[in-house]
Amino acid sequence: MSPTARLSALLGSAHPEPAVAVTLFTTVLAAAIGRGVGGSVLVAATVLAGQLSIGWSNDAWDARRDLATGRRDKPVAAGLLSPRSVGVAAVIAVLVCIPLSLANGLIAGSVHLFGMVAAGWAYNVGLKRTVLSPLAYAVGFGSLPAFVTLGLPGAPWPAWWAVVAAALLGMGAHLVNALPDIEGDLVTGVRGFPQRIGRTACRTLTPLVMLAAVGVLLVGTPGRIGLPSLLIAAVAAAVAIAGTAIPAAPDSRRPFRAAVLTAALAIVLFLFNGSAVV
Repeated sequence: MSPTARLSALLGSAHPEPAVAVTLFTTVLAAAIGRGVGGSVLVAATVLAGQLSIGWSNDAWDARRDLATGRRDKPVAAGLLSPRSVGVAAVIAVLVCIPLSLANGLIAGSVHLFGMVAAGWAYNVGLKRTVLSPLAYAVGFGSLPAFVTLGLPGAPWPAWWAVVAAALLGMGAHLVNALPDIEGDLVTGVRGFPQRIGRTACRTLTPLVMLAAVGVLLVGTPGRIGLPSLLIAAVAAAVAIAGTAIPAAPDSRRPFRAAVLTAALAIVLFLFNGSAVV
């Protein structure tokens, strides 16, 4: 395999889509609350390193399971990379993430390392197989607003609603991620919360969790609720209801798409009120 192909496989094994999405969300939030250009770039580098370590560790730990379920979209299961090489990459990413995190400040860095990064690794190592699997996502995503605000002068803590909304978005992301693989997970012994409640319940619950995040953002933000926020919330509610209340075939992708769109609207609302986070 050429170096270019190997690098491409390694990046593909890092779960690039969620890694980039989480990094982009956190970076925009940092800019919105006043971390400045330098601070926002540092936030981006820190979060990206942490997300890469989580993605690579996931593929390293799940190598046998992915192979058993025929996940040819995974570079390790497809034989393009060895579990050891992905595991080494995960460790290197963590070693890079530690000084980057602490460069944001001791408290902020500790929140990122013991919040998002530790929660992600705990999920990969074993928490994903328990009924408490959403807890890793709640802790990880819920820690991001604190990581961003604690890097400001005076290290202020974020508003409660920002933490709760981020935690709900994280739990919704967990349900969305689990939906396509529920049957394969059960075959290989993964019995996290989504697998225990089943596909139908998971499809129904996912948009509602995202909608709950929208509700928290709407009622928690101080001051008068503006028309743009009300419109975003109304659209999110309509999407969530359309995805869950209207009957659909068991294999319908509508609830999944409704959850993703509701989450996107919640993130827009979150960033729209970003300056009020601290």
